[in-house]
Amino acid sequence: MTVPDSVIVHPLVLLSAVDHYNRVAQNTKKRVVGALLGQWQGGAVHITNSYALPFEEDEKDPSVWFIDHNFHENMYSLCKKVNAKEKPVGWYHSGPKLRSADLKINELFKKYTQDPILVVIDVKMQSEGLPIDSYVAVDEISDDGTSTIKTFAHISSFVDAEEAEEIGVEHLLRDIKDLAVGSLSSRVTEQVNSLKGLVTQMQDIERYLEKVLNGQLSVNHPILYNLQKVFNLMPNTQSHDLAKAITTTVNDQYAVTYIASMVRSITALHDLINNKITNKEDETKRDEVVEKKTEMVA
Repeated sequence: MTVPDSVIVHPLVLLSAVDHYNRVAQNTKKRVVGALLGQWQGGAVHITNSYALPFEEDEKDPSVWFIDHNFHENMYSLCKKVNAKEKPVGWYHSGPKLRSADLKINELFKKYTQDPILVVIDVKMQSEGLPIDSYVAVDEISDDGTSTIKTFAHISSFVDAEEAEEIGVEHLLRDIKDLAVGSLSSRVTEQVNSLKGLVTQMQDIERYLEKVLNGQLSVNHPILYNLQKVFNLMPNTQSHDLAKAITTTVNDQYAVTYIASMVRSITALHDLINNKITNKEDETKRDEVVEKKTEMVA
């Protein structure tokens, strides 16, 4: 089994998924499903294209669902004529979370690729951060070691684009982009959104640990090991060295701000002095002209 180190989703895939949802399931509780095309580059999978698939499922019984195989095969044959490098790498659905039938649907896509990747795309952006979560099905050994079960393992996800794609996306979004907002405001907004996304993830971790503590969920040791790694990477805020480093950084920033204010004040004073000198010279010239005219009249 080959598990990628990361999954890189290109903007065209996200735009296509949102368009698919808006056409088929907007203002409903349904989700949409589609196929993903791309290629391996090193240890990462680049998902560069996708197409929608006819999909139905019973809302009362999640185990009852249908995907049109013939449509999928015909669409892939057409895409292969356009770009033979793009191979089936997995599938997507509009989530926003994993569903109970996802493992069975994932088994179906093994007919087209050995280890299909599932990308859950949050088409409504109900949470902060990236609107994608990537998974791959793995075999997990039970706690007693007597059996194995199929489950989804999370993979790092990124959104990236080539230069041509960036130009195309900018062109599509030009009507909704506020040109009055400066780059500084955009960076601050991005930082705020990142912090909100971090808070959301921390709240998810808190809810998970509470459910484990209350016995609502069984203990999953790999998850606890990963959480322990996260906590071990967190800096010790009580450390004197950390406090000194933060203080030094803040002081450096204040120093730069202070110097910038001094330079701005000196420049303003310099312009004021130059303005007064210019006005004085103009006044002197006017007086000389008046004196010459007076002499000529006399």
